[in-house]
Amino acid sequence: MAKAKGTPKNMLIAQSGGPSSAINASITGAIARGMASTKIRNVLGAVNGMQGFLDRKIINISDQMKTSEDFDLLIHTPAHALRSSRYKIPKEGKEIYGKITEILKDYDIGYFFYNGGNDSMDTVNKLADFLREAGEDITAVGIPKTIDNDLELTDHTPGFGSAARYVATSAAEVYLDTCVYPAPAVTILEVMGRNAGWLTAAAALARDTGLPAPHLIYLPEVDFDPDNFIVEVTRLVEKERHILVAVSEGIHTADGNYLADTGAAVDMFGHKTLGGAATELEKLIKEKVKIDGIKTRAIQLSTLQRAAAHCASSVDLAESYQCGYRAVEAAVNGKTDIMITIARISDVPYVVRYDEGKLDDIANKEKKVPAGWITKGGTDVSEEMLTYLRPLVTGETSELLKNGLPRFFQFDLEKTVMPWEVK
Repeated sequence: MAKAKGTPKNMLIAQSGGPSSAINASITGAIARGMASTKIRNVLGAVNGMQGFLDRKIINISDQMKTSEDFDLLIHTPAHALRSSRYKIPKEGKEIYGKITEILKDYDIGYFFYNGGNDSMDTVNKLADFLREAGEDITAVGIPKTIDNDLELTDHTPGFGSAARYVATSAAEVYLDTCVYPAPAVTILEVMGRNAGWLTAAAALARDTGLPAPHLIYLPEVDFDPDNFIVEVTRLVEKERHILVAVSEGIHTADGNYLADTGAAVDMFGHKTLGGAATELEKLIKEKVKIDGIKTRAIQLSTLQRAAAHCASSVDLAESYQCGYRAVEAAVNGKTDIMITIARISDVPYVVRYDEGKLDDIANKEKKVPAGWITKGGTDVSEEMLTYLRPLVTGETSELLKNGLPRFFQFDLEKTVMPWEVK
């Protein structure tokens, strides 16, 4: 029997791509708005993104979040509480889209939300296009997330501010460690960033602590010159004795080859696994820099930079929450095929507003660091970059601790539901 027009529908939310320490703040906002809406019956979650959705691994979030403390804990829990996947749906495909539509109808889902980065927005865009062309009354909306800060149409992305804060803090602390012995030393800090250097640029904020580090910053927006690198390192070590270099994992030479190309197979979205740029630079220094007693160390921040909830920015968490909240607000008001965006009104005082961007203008595009924000020679960033970054890393979070350690929220991901249980 068909439901009457205006009958509440279920909403479903899923997460995808790489983790961040703020991604769950976004789904918390979405869940809160969904549970408060008279147009939504149940808030459902797909375990392991689109892959889990296709396997019908669906839980009833409304039944698992009962108290205000549950919401507070979820906001401060890093990584994907609903787990992730890197599943790419094709642009066309009768079988796969038929299966997606069948599941959406079986679970009476009227609102679909995908929380992730570039590849996730591509997925939402394809799904929204299909649903519209098929005449289905189901909205599909993107909730942004990426520590890489490379989504178009938004001033910055949820998750970036907290990761940037961790990178800047780590740069300052590592530099102090570098200086403890009298021998000359170079420490190379490798930061995530395949083609966009926003996160590596954030290392420059370490100088706001009064330290001179980092002394050199290398972003993937500029071709890396090994010979010039050796000249700069030699010059700075002779002058300062102890230096810190911040480098993006995706730096490449003029021929387009990544310095840290592992030769690994690409994922479903065509991305190679990178890692080891700092190690390659360490080898280069040991081979080419002729300074007696010089010590060189490579440090990869790796997953630490995206899971450091203890170093999260309260500004980032608040904005992440708002992006999730406003995504549901837009969907229940009939919006589809959009992503919530953040527009900056001013730097000081820091003021933003929330807008909506068309996924056609976001999916499969990549926002890079403006050339004018990279200094001549490609070894540092400008004051404009620092002005942009500073508001994003501010604000202390309220720690939820037990015996000195953080407490986190965890869904019961094995407690999946059948369609008739949520109708």
